[in-house]
Amino acid sequence: MTQLPMDQFDPIETTVGEIHEAIQDGRVTAEALVDVYLSRIDTYDDELNAILTLNDDAKTRARRLDSRFETEGFVGPLHGVPVVLKDNHDTHDMPTTAGSTTLAESMPSRDAFVVEQLRDAGAVIVAKANLQELSFGVDTISSLGGATRNAYDLDRRPSGSSGGTAAAVAANLGAIGTGSDTCSSVRSPPAFNALVGVRPTRGLVSRRGIVPLSETQDTAGPIARTVTDAARTLEVTAGYDPEDPVTARGDGEIPAEGYVSGIDEATLDGARIGIARQLFGLQGGDDATEADAERVTTVVEDAIETMAAAGATIIDSVEIADADHLKSARTIRYEFARDFDRYLAELGDKAPCGSLAELVETGEIAPAIESRIEAAGILDVDAGSLDENVGYLRRLRRRDELRDDTLSRLAADDLDALLYPPSTVPPVEIPEHQPFEEMNCELAAHTGLPAVVVPAGFTDNDLPVGVELLGRAFDERRLFELAYAFEQTADSRRPPERFGRLD
Repeated sequence: MTQLPMDQFDPIETTVGEIHEAIQDGRVTAEALVDVYLSRIDTYDDELNAILTLNDDAKTRARRLDSRFETEGFVGPLHGVPVVLKDNHDTHDMPTTAGSTTLAESMPSRDAFVVEQLRDAGAVIVAKANLQELSFGVDTISSLGGATRNAYDLDRRPSGSSGGTAAAVAANLGAIGTGSDTCSSVRSPPAFNALVGVRPTRGLVSRRGIVPLSETQDTAGPIARTVTDAARTLEVTAGYDPEDPVTARGDGEIPAEGYVSGIDEATLDGARIGIARQLFGLQGGDDATEADAERVTTVVEDAIETMAAAGATIIDSVEIADADHLKSARTIRYEFARDFDRYLAELGDKAPCGSLAELVETGEIAPAIESRIEAAGILDVDAGSLDENVGYLRRLRRRDELRDDTLSRLAADDLDALLYPPSTVPPVEIPEHQPFEEMNCELAAHTGLPAVVVPAGFTDNDLPVGVELLGRAFDERRLFELAYAFEQTADSRRPPERFGRLD
């Protein structure tokens, strides 16, 4: 492997901007970077269990980028940046498994839209990460990859379903990463691993080529160590895709200056932040303790005080829709089998099975996921009659009501964002399952409004806690400004000690 002098370039906690400075100064090449991250994966992933597949073409791709840099300069805003993809993103040169042994050899014919955008921007896909199998749950357990561990405590969960990406990025096994979010998956894993995660407005990012869970609730989103890198990643991956008609909603909604330019001038002075107190403390109660919830609340309260001290006006509290109302807009039960079967049909002759039912019938799916599918009655839904299914249609209508209601509450108090914890409790110890009832994922997922998670600090037993900021439709720019200003003021991110520099 290419030897990279660590006194010239240290990959720990490096940002996209720092990578580009090092390339520009001749201190590092794209190929050397790939070697560094592959070495870190080789050294550390046996403990973390975050990575499913390495990209055999990564070094060749990096060499091509190095050659082009000599004559053209940077080919794009992510030139040479090593990326870890959640393994439900289609890649033409690597299997796309969704964590399932049944899909272990599934090779789509082309990349997902998001992956195309990343490659066009100059990124190097170094690996694909483990996930909760089929993205159905919040633990990150799969029949193909087993259980991923939290980068800050290997005895605890990383959350899910994008837990493999989050753990890998937290441990510096990649510079940035991608996930997908149906209800919590690019928010709770970053919160549990001291990262930034973004659930974009529905319609800002294409879902084409991402193994689906729910057409209505699914979206892709970035996972990064800094707000700026998350903003860079969203800037690259957002955009209109004629093969995903919902992205027509976002056409023209990306600010002319993008999400990164000028973000370093953002402050909290004059910001108006509403506190959604209904989402603090235990929500379910049976699988978590008041003491655990209090650990999270303490950190979030400190974050609120930090924002206030930095000039934000805190409106405490702002009432939102109640839990039952939010639950009544869930669509996964109705759409999972329909959308997954459509994905398999698009694979054509390459599909390893014909339906979700057939995949479950193999008996190879992880028991925790199989039991969730059974309990939810996923396979009992008649996908062919959804257009006439009153329960399903009522849920779709409820989403519109929730969105309008939430926007009206933001408008009434002239708020820039609502604030709440992404999870009311910290990561649980393995083999316990992370309680879904304690995930505050439904407000964003069921309204289609954007949300950004940013590190808030650590509990008294050193577990990461995040805060979530939810804003108006297509107002990601403002959320990034708020998150960046808080990030710079609080300085809450620190790397996990177990995954330090390589000698």
